[in-house]
Amino acid sequence: MGRAKKVVLAYSGGVDTSVCIPYLKHEWGVEDVITLAADLGQGEELGPIKEKALKSGASQSLVVNAQEIFVKDYAFAALKANALYENQYPLSTALARPLIAKLLVEAAEEYGADAVAHGCTGKGNDQVRFDVSIAALNPNIKVLAPAREWGMSREETIAYGEKYGIPTPVKKSSPYSIDRNLLGRSVEAGVLEDPETEPPEEVYDLTKAIADTPDTPEYVEISFEQGLPIALNGENLAPIELITRLNKLAGDSGVGRIDMMENRLVGIKSREIYETPALLVLIQAHRDLESLTLTADVSHYKRGVEETYSQIIYNGLWYSPLKAALDAFIDRTQERVSGSVKIKLFKGTSKVVGRKSQNSLYTPDLATYGAEDKFDHKAAEGFIYVWGLPTRVWSQKIRD
Repeated sequence: MGRAKKVVLAYSGGVDTSVCIPYLKHEWGVEDVITLAADLGQGEELGPIKEKALKSGASQSLVVNAQEIFVKDYAFAALKANALYENQYPLSTALARPLIAKLLVEAAEEYGADAVAHGCTGKGNDQVRFDVSIAALNPNIKVLAPAREWGMSREETIAYGEKYGIPTPVKKSSPYSIDRNLLGRSVEAGVLEDPETEPPEEVYDLTKAIADTPDTPEYVEISFEQGLPIALNGENLAPIELITRLNKLAGDSGVGRIDMMENRLVGIKSREIYETPALLVLIQAHRDLESLTLTADVSHYKRGVEETYSQIIYNGLWYSPLKAALDAFIDRTQERVSGSVKIKLFKGTSKVVGRKSQNSLYTPDLATYGAEDKFDHKAAEGFIYVWGLPTRVWSQKIRD
C-alpha cells in the first residue's frame, strides 16, 4: 500500500507484533522495519527478543531499558495522585503506554522513520493510548496499526507468520493474555471471560495464595519525602529497588490481587485480573500520610482531582493540557507530604497501623478527651448556631 518507507514498530515478541513485520513489508510496501522493545521490567521474556525480531524480517532491533524513567516519571506521578481507575486498578499497564509512545517517537526521529506502528487490535484501550500519545508528541508522524486492519483470526495470523519464517509457538499457547512490567501483571481471557468463575490459582505469579502465606504478620514502614517513597524500614532505596522489594514483601503475604469488571474506553466491559502488590500498598500508605499532613479542604478537593487523573491515564491522555495542569496542583499539594507510614501485611490484607510526620497537622492537646484538653468547648454553641442557621431558616419556612 506504500503507506511509509521506514517504520519503527513497538515490539513485544508475541505473535501479533512478530507478524506485523512481514505484513508491513509485504502487504503495505514498507521497505524498512525497525523494532523497538521497551524494557520495563518484564524479565526473561526480553531475552531472545532481539534475535526473534531480526529473524522475522526487521532490519534493526532496538531494546531500550526504560525502567527508571517508568518508575520515576510515570508510576510515581500517578502515586502522588493516588490514581486508581474505578477506585480499584492502579494503572500498572496503562502507565507503560505513554512511555512506549514517547520512545517510538524519539526512535523515529533518530532513525529518520516516517511512521511508527503498533500491534494493537480494535477492541482494546492500548490502541487509543498509543495513537493519542503519539499524536500529542508528533502530530505529523503516521501511525500504522496492521492488527487493527488485517482481519485475521489467531490461527490465520500464525499461518501468515509461518509463510514468512516465523515459527508457530512451540507449546500450546496459554489461554490467558498476560502483560507484565515492573509494576505488576494484568491477566485476561480463558476462563476469566466468565465473570462468575473464580480465577484459578495458576493465573497468579506475584502474589501467594492465602494458604501459603506466613502465619505471623509482616510489618513494613514506608518513608516518603514530598509525596515520593524513598525508604522501606528505614533503608533508603532507589525507585526500582523499592518497588521490587515491596512487590516481594506484599506479594508473599498475598496482598495485591484485583478481580474487577472494568469499563474499557471503547465501550466494552471486560473482566480483568491484576497483581500490583507494591503499587496498591504505596497508594494506601501515601493516601494515609496525606490525611495527616494536608488540610481538610485540600484533601477533600484532591479526591475529585484523583478520579479525573486516573481517567486521564486510563483514557490515553497522559500528554494532554489537563494532565499538565493537574500535575501542577498535585505537586503543590505534595510539598509537605513527608513522613512515614507503618503497614501490617497479613493473609491477603494490608492495613495502616501507624503514621508520623514532622508536618503533622494532628494536635494532641486539641484532639484529646483527657485532662490536657485545650479545646474551647464554650465556642461550640455559637459555632453550631451560625452553622445551622440556614437549615433552621429553611425548616421554619416549609412549616409556615
